[in-house]
Amino acid sequence: MALYLSQLMICLRPINLLLIFGMVCLGIVFGAIPGLSATLGIALLLPVTFGLSTETSFILLLAIWIGGVSGSFISAVLIGIPGSSSSIATCFDGYPMTLKGESHKALAVGITASFLGTFFSVILATILSPIIADFALTLGPWEYFSLCFCAITLVASLSKGNIWKGLMAAGLGLMLGCVGMDPINGTQRFTFGNTNLSAGISTVAQMLGMFAMCQIIRDSARGEAKMPDAETSRKKGFGITIMDYFENLRICLFSFLVGLWIGFLPGMGSGISNMVAYGYAKSTNKSKIPFGEGNPSGIWASETANNASLGGALIPMMALGIPGDGITAMLISALTIHGLQAGPLFMTSQPDLAMLIFACVLVSAIVTFIVQIMTKNWFAYILRIPYHFLYSVILIIAYIGGYGISNTMFNIYVMLALCLLSLFMSIGGLPTSPLVLAFILSSKLEGYFRRAISMDKGSYEKFFTRPLSLILLLLAVFCVIWPYLSDYLKKRRAVKG
Repeated sequence: MALYLSQLMICLRPINLLLIFGMVCLGIVFGAIPGLSATLGIALLLPVTFGLSTETSFILLLAIWIGGVSGSFISAVLIGIPGSSSSIATCFDGYPMTLKGESHKALAVGITASFLGTFFSVILATILSPIIADFALTLGPWEYFSLCFCAITLVASLSKGNIWKGLMAAGLGLMLGCVGMDPINGTQRFTFGNTNLSAGISTVAQMLGMFAMCQIIRDSARGEAKMPDAETSRKKGFGITIMDYFENLRICLFSFLVGLWIGFLPGMGSGISNMVAYGYAKSTNKSKIPFGEGNPSGIWASETANNASLGGALIPMMALGIPGDGITAMLISALTIHGLQAGPLFMTSQPDLAMLIFACVLVSAIVTFIVQIMTKNWFAYILRIPYHFLYSVILIIAYIGGYGISNTMFNIYVMLALCLLSLFMSIGGLPTSPLVLAFILSSKLEGYFRRAISMDKGSYEKFFTRPLSLILLLLAVFCVIWPYLSDYLKKRRAVKG
């Protein structure tokens, strides 16, 4: 507790509070504008962190993350277009409320629900992560391999469309992760004599190419640069009362638990949790206002769940070194940039930084809440920023960041190549999330596998005889066969019906 409070005081230093305030504001802008996101903001910030201390780097990254995820509901409410997939369900009732002249109330609900979801989930993450990390220290390389393998398979199986496309994308990620130095004996592989590839493909170059540059090209090609006008009228007061919260307390509690659990599962995240929570709220609705026609309960459910997923995703990242979603994969990359490794030992070897991360998320959530309350009447103006200005700035930052990785043009070429790869994947219907997760976990997956084989003198037996390892491997197999099993069961029910 004393360690946590000391790190909390570091976050509350004037210079750090100023950084959090600035990054939260920037995150809200990135989250609010469709086509941009917290993911893009972190990808652009990663190269900036090279010259900063580890503590300052994470203060910047975490603050823009919290602001970006929270800000995505703004466009969902005002213009009916979600800032990211985490606020899709918010559109269903947020925009109808705006059409009825209730945007003031809808924004207030979104602000409050976002804060509650983030605030309480990070408190739980702070409590649970050390406990899970202590348990994880008792596990061997067999369990860790199975856990990494299960995480990659779970993400691939949850990909939209054909599961085999998800597995194919994961395979590409594993192949890219093999470039560079062997994690066990240090030999070079797949470098083709190029010394720039000795350390492997740069994670920063990958993030900038596959997220920042590719996003801009896709949005421009689809003609997504024009948005409808948003309401700019100013209203006094906050918009809701304490009774509004108590009337939706049951929905908020369920949505919070849904968001926390789904955030904990690798690869699922807030894009799924907001839809699940909204479906529950809709099925239990007793209000006279139907869902889809401006019921505030829909916003309470969606925004509480998607922000609770933040704390849920922090738990596997901090305790196990497994990213819960794409953004936590980038945060693990940031640790790697600074010579650190996420996982159970991180909580014991770097307790100061671990507690700083939890404290920073908490402070960022509070700052986001205050900023959104004070600037609520200005939200509509964010959506009027011309896209051609934003895209130009983002491209310049991406190129500078790519060059700054090693002060050579090589990473610029890597960035452009991975941007093209991402575009071809998009055309072919291959998701990028499995590739990113597999790329991040590839060295761990290989290292744990080879260590386990070495410790057991070439035998594979313990992968199947150690209970937890077997359970995780069976879960991975189940993730692959479940979509087909589910379709089969649906057909049987249809025949019987």
